[in-house]
Amino acid sequence: MLQYRKNARVAANHLLSLINDVLNMSKLEDDKVEFAHEAFDLCELSGDILALTEIHAKETGITLQHSDCSMNILHLYVYGSPLHVRQIFVNILNNAVKYNRPGGTISCKMETEKQEGNRIWYSCTIQDTGIGMKPEFLKHLFDPFAQEKVDARSVYHGTGLGMAIVKSLVDKMGGTIEVTSKVEEESTFRVILPFEIAPKEEVSDRTEINAETGIQGVNILLVEDNALNIEIIAELLQEQGAKVTCAHNGQEAVDVFATYPQESFDVILMDIMMPVMNGMEAAKAIRALERPDAETVPIIALTANAFMEDRKKSQEAGMNAHLTKPLNMKTIIQTITKLLRNEQ
Repeated sequence: MLQYRKNARVAANHLLSLINDVLNMSKLEDDKVEFAHEAFDLCELSGDILALTEIHAKETGITLQHSDCSMNILHLYVYGSPLHVRQIFVNILNNAVKYNRPGGTISCKMETEKQEGNRIWYSCTIQDTGIGMKPEFLKHLFDPFAQEKVDARSVYHGTGLGMAIVKSLVDKMGGTIEVTSKVEEESTFRVILPFEIAPKEEVSDRTEINAETGIQGVNILLVEDNALNIEIIAELLQEQGAKVTCAHNGQEAVDVFATYPQESFDVILMDIMMPVMNGMEAAKAIRALERPDAETVPIIALTANAFMEDRKKSQEAGMNAHLTKPLNMKTIIQTITKLLRNEQ
């Protein structure tokens, strides 16, 4: 049961980022992506990625082979952008599953490449026994919307943005990616990424979610117009013990808040781009209500815009924090707990 819940959590977290693929590509092309510099456990992240891959692999009888991450990694705790590292390898592994054969295999191996002072480079090699790619297609593999026009691959559907996103992220993180492939035999991806070594204590401080710092029993008003987004976010919040009430546009959020009793909500998660009334207008309307909790309830903006100007506008509208999509559940929870402890 615990493994099932973990798999559900991992899959839902990934779906939360997948629905923003086109948005991500646009932001990468416009050089608008924000890379985090946070401490995380590389092996824990690797375990989440592999757990997600195994869910898909088992459906087609594909075997995932991998060694213990800690065996080849000198420093497990690093600074970086775990959301984007995850996105790189989930996209590669998704392709390894998608273009594999029933009963095929995927092998994944991580190794330490080199260390220079507090900087360390890790490589990850992913090999599959799939249908392979022709040399002509390999030249355009990382182009946006590149999909090989052959029967064997045309039966697989996707945005065609996955590998373009991978290449852009790897480049912007200062890494490298190499691909080799043999038609009807195999494909091998090798990614090398640089990180800064982090102390274990900082990883524990930033990522641990327990009864003291979690959101067990927290009443949340979730405002989001996208039906898939709101379903996924609500499920993930409820899994952490939160009580979630949903609204599907800004006006509905104002109406819900106004009609519920005082102190019904501990925090509001507010999407910005919505029909009827947007998040900025809704935040202003809630702050203008003549009731004490309207002045004090924390409001967190959920938005695709990462510019300082947008952050300033959300603050002027009465919002307390500004989270950029694609959303990361740990970041959401950490932001909520900080606000509830008045650590703004």
